[in-house]
Amino acid sequence: MVIRHNDRRRVRVNTDIRALKVRTIDSTGKQVGILPRDEALNLARTSNLDLVEVAPNADPPVCRIMDYGKYRYEQTKKEKLAKKHQHASRIKEIRLRPNIGEHDLLVKEKRVREFLEHGFKVKVGVRFRGREMAHLEFGKEVLEKLAESVQDVGAVEMKAKVVGRFMTIIIGPTKSAP
Repeated sequence: MVIRHNDRRRVRVNTDIRALKVRTIDSTGKQVGILPRDEALNLARTSNLDLVEVAPNADPPVCRIMDYGKYRYEQTKKEKLAKKHQHASRIKEIRLRPNIGEHDLLVKEKRVREFLEHGFKVKVGVRFRGREMAHLEFGKEVLEKLAESVQDVGAVEMKAKVVGRFMTIIIGPTKSAP
């Protein structure tokens, strides 16, 4: 049995195939029929190819005469393509302070705007230290100011919420943003 560490599935090839009878498909894709495994192996060997079990759960298992190396290459290519098209919720994070300077806030705003234009959600957090916790309104002011300045490319998805020493909001891209 051939087990690849990077493969989640087990692919049986040639003598690793356990079934006594297999439904055989030749290298052109034409069905040969149900043959004893040894006969199917002989057919594969005469054409200098491998007998690969492509549907092990079928009754009888489906085996195809093909180049196993090429088959593995195609499978990994398909997996990479599937992985490429799959994306989880993409969130970027920006951290601020409640007493952030005007210019620093503009720099952060520019960065948030870039993220939103590229289709990312942005989690903006204000971190409070020491006695700053007594003045949460300063942090809320900064978050509201930032959200208002990027409202042309993003909308607030989650209002200001305090967790521990952080106050966060989540801004998502609007539909018109590319």
